Amino acid sequence: MLYDSYLEQVKAALWGQAVSDASFTERDIQMHMMQGTGTLVFPHRTSMTPQMKMVCLQNMQQQVKLQYTLSQAWTSLTKAGITPVLMKGAGLAALYLEPQMRTWGDIDLFVGTDQYHPACAVMRETFPDALKFDEELDHYKHYNIIADGISIETHRVSVSLPHPLDARRYAKMEQYGMTHAVPLTIGSSSLTLMVPEPTFNALFVMLHSWEHMMSMGANIRQLCDFTLLVHHYAGQIDAKRLKRYLSDVCLTDVWQLYITIAVQYLGLPQEEALLYKADRQVAARAERLLNDLLSGKMVAPKAIGPAPKGRLARKWHTMQERMANARRMKAYSPAYGRHMATSIWISGLLRLFAKDRHWE
Repeated sequence: MLYDSYLEQVKAALWGQAVSDASFTERDIQMHMMQGTGTLVFPHRTSMTPQMKMVCLQNMQQQVKLQYTLSQAWTSLTKAGITPVLMKGAGLAALYLEPQMRTWGDIDLFVGTDQYHPACAVMRETFPDALKFDEELDHYKHYNIIADGISIETHRVSVSLPHPLDARRYAKMEQYGMTHAVPLTIGSSSLTLMVPEPTFNALFVMLHSWEHMMSMGANIRQLCDFTLLVHHYAGQIDAKRLKRYLSDVCLTDVWQLYITIAVQYLGLPQEEALLYKADRQVAARAERLLNDLLSGKMVAPKAIGPAPKGRLARKWHTMQERMANARRMKAYSPAYGRHMATSIWISGLLRLFAKDRHWE
């Protein structure tokens, strides 16, 4: 690996081990800041520079503000008879040895389609001075407000999948995962919230990160989240059901990439690595994914020229850009790259002829 020193530091911090000052290079420090792992790793050094201390202190202060806002939102929804489920963010931070050091910047609350519009109304009432710029359209994934600088996303669905068959199958998984949510205590306030059922959550956390890989917004911290979630819920994740879930939405190969990275680079014990298979081809693709992520190669591809003004020409232009992205992802997961290309064609045709989408 090109980034062995950096990855060793991350792995040590994940499992509460000391990180030698001597192993740090200036490039490592820059990588930690870019990849969202600075606050995780810096406290495990023998000594911290003033800059490192400031980064950690600012993160801890932000967590207090975020947890207070989360508590307000959660309390208001439950008082209104709405049952939310916390996704990502604080729920993943709680899995770390030092939760206050895992950076998170927004609040994601799943309420489902039936409670969606009432929940949005509760958020507006709870935070009357918040910035409000999203509409509650029923094909949006979530409704967003910004309260005192903190984004609160009220989710109708957890993920939007372009392939209609994937979407139908995932909706059933989501319904089970959210209705069987489990309690988790968040932060120093000892606020107990509900987070997705472990098997579904493992799928969701991986899929959310993979979406960021496809949209060029991923970082190593998401792989750390995945690793610790699989570790934390070892013995509670239903391997048979997970295998079926992955197969149903064509993510089996992607799971193999993630679980390989978790075992080979981030220290997940192999006995906890569900569905892990030692495979040289998968290992090579996992290493390529990791190297490209750390080297900055996974940046947004250049647009294929300026977007045309005509509706049909614009849609064809968008289709070409998305197909180029599918070819890019095929280098990491050939199986998903092919599935992605099929999904793009089907989604494009459905959107083209949808009566309520002609404004796009």
